[in-house]
Amino acid sequence: METKPGLYPAVFEVLDKCNYLDWRAQMKTYLIAQDLWEVVEGIQETPDQETNDFAFKAWSKKNSMALHVIQISCGPNSFSTIREISLAKIVWNTLAEKYTMRKTTYSGTDNNRNDSYVEYVDLYKAVRGGDWNAAKEFLRRHPDALNAKITTLGKMALHIAVVAGQEPIGEELVGQMSTEDLEILDNFGDTALNEAAVRGEYRLVQCMLKKNASLVSIGSSTQTIPLVTAITYGQIETARYLYSVTPLEDLMPEKDHNGATFLSNAIYTRNLGKNSFSNCQDIALHLVERCPQLALALGKDGNSPLLALASTPNAFPSGNRLVFWEQWIYNYCIDIQLAAPSTNEINGWNISNVENQQSYQERTIVSGIKHLYEMKLIHIQSKELLHQMCEGLSNLTIQQRQESFVNATIIRAIKNGIFEVVSGMLKADPELEWTKDGKSRRIFSIAVLHRQAKIFSLLYGLITKNAHTCHQDENGNGMLHMAGMLADSSMLNHISGAALQMQRELQWFKEIESIVHPKAKEAINKDGLTPRQLFTKTHKNLRKEGEQWMKNAATSCTVVGALIITIMFAAAFTVPGGNNQNTGLPLFLNRKWFTLFILSDALSLFSSTTSVLMFLGILTSRYAEDDFLVTLPRKMIVGFSTLFFSIATMMITFCAALSIMLSGQDWIVILIICLASVPITLFIVSQFRLLVEITISTYKADIFDKKMKPLF
Repeated sequence: METKPGLYPAVFEVLDKCNYLDWRAQMKTYLIAQDLWEVVEGIQETPDQETNDFAFKAWSKKNSMALHVIQISCGPNSFSTIREISLAKIVWNTLAEKYTMRKTTYSGTDNNRNDSYVEYVDLYKAVRGGDWNAAKEFLRRHPDALNAKITTLGKMALHIAVVAGQEPIGEELVGQMSTEDLEILDNFGDTALNEAAVRGEYRLVQCMLKKNASLVSIGSSTQTIPLVTAITYGQIETARYLYSVTPLEDLMPEKDHNGATFLSNAIYTRNLGKNSFSNCQDIALHLVERCPQLALALGKDGNSPLLALASTPNAFPSGNRLVFWEQWIYNYCIDIQLAAPSTNEINGWNISNVENQQSYQERTIVSGIKHLYEMKLIHIQSKELLHQMCEGLSNLTIQQRQESFVNATIIRAIKNGIFEVVSGMLKADPELEWTKDGKSRRIFSIAVLHRQAKIFSLLYGLITKNAHTCHQDENGNGMLHMAGMLADSSMLNHISGAALQMQRELQWFKEIESIVHPKAKEAINKDGLTPRQLFTKTHKNLRKEGEQWMKNAATSCTVVGALIITIMFAAAFTVPGGNNQNTGLPLFLNRKWFTLFILSDALSLFSSTTSVLMFLGILTSRYAEDDFLVTLPRKMIVGFSTLFFSIATMMITFCAALSIMLSGQDWIVILIICLASVPITLFIVSQFRLLVEITISTYKADIFDKKMKPLF
């Protein structure tokens, strides 16, 4: 056969039964290059000759050229199959069906033979597109496709249904598959159940496990069982169900890491739920009760569940900051009775009962306090979980402590400020008080370094207090040196303004200085610095920032105070109604509103003057380190207080003056008084909180609880 001008065989070898895949790839490239692929693929529809004869002739020419290229590239056996076909598209599909409908056996080492799955394209499209009728028809004609790997990733049709979220088709496929088919792994070593666990396909998980319960114990390529997979990906509902059907033997630490990994993730997952009762803290508590040794077992990440608990501050009251009204509701308005599920239920966990209990709780909780209810529920569960986990600490050997990262756990809890974990671990094993970190710092020195006041207060209940206060780390830093180091920004950010941050740092230093041995005050570390020298060095920038913060605040308030002085001074000599021309006395002298007017004017003038003087004292201060402890904050408190008072009395003066002038027009007076309260309210809302913080920080009791009861 001869080719037309410009056309030549597109492949080096003509098509036969052994080289279809290579032939197909080369042929497709050639047809695309010759602008003939649209005809072969069927992208370009056949034009109607009657309505558009020119377009039909152009299409016919392309079809003939494509058909000719395919024909001259076929061997005798292949050509005989397509000899009588006149459309290039049909020729192409006929050859594909001829050479790909033989089932190809998958080989784990042959990952590059992508086109060996062409025969399953229609099934793949039908399943992914949710067309069960088309998928069912394909499976009727090719029943062996039900358990075949239909993609290059080795996934069955059921895998595809799960990935595409086609739940109805997935259930139909499960119904037709055998129990052995459900155990087939894809190229990544995952069953379809593992895929469903990743995506939280709750109904498909139930459907598969009803047919083959042993799937729950089949791990992925990383030996992770579906239960762990579900909770790792935050699929809480699916994880709850899988927990109810997973044998306890699969979670035992002697078998593998799955139990500890699941328990750790159950602790972390308390924050993943979108509604108030989707946390898995209750599952963690239940599992620890069934298998206490999991508390210190190592998970896949090399950490223990107890370490996970020490990494979740929000799981305990000490890790949550509530405003006063929230704290009141938390303490007195929410009552939770924690009841563990009966161990006589299926696998120790009855999901329906839990769901019913949660539904009842949701109905009975006022939506406004639902968040606080959930918080308190988690706190109670976490405390009970901690108690269960710490029971075996005292029986551990030194080696077991190291292997279980017990020392790292209590150090983590101190850094995170979780008082409950630290006190619980110390109660369970008093020897933990001698724990050191990698720099030979003991736990109470670490508490000082991270400014954890409540945890440090535990020291007051120990008879070994002096031994801890005299200890030095590998760099010669004692406890007072730790107080001299700048606190983490995460701790300082809870305090408003650099000046108050500097004040809190000084308070820490002074408190630690009062309890350490006098010799420790002049102790020198490896850098040749005493604690005070170290404090000055590390707090140099914070002191400058505090100075600037104080000056900015004082400057702004001085301007406001000076403006009030000017207004009130002028108002005292321009009284409402004017003066009597004969006596010089105010005309409304005997009215009660006039008395209020003149008193409030005087009070506003005197208080604003006091405020300005206080702020001027701040501006002219020397800003020494110790000034930030009491002197500067006290001036700021007096200045703010008198400024607030002067603004309030100024508005009273204004309202009293209008009442005198508009006598008998009560509705106007009331309206003006209401409007006058707006600026006072705005100013108090924006600045009063700062005044309260400065006052509390300066005059409240010691930051430590020196009456802490002994732990042991």
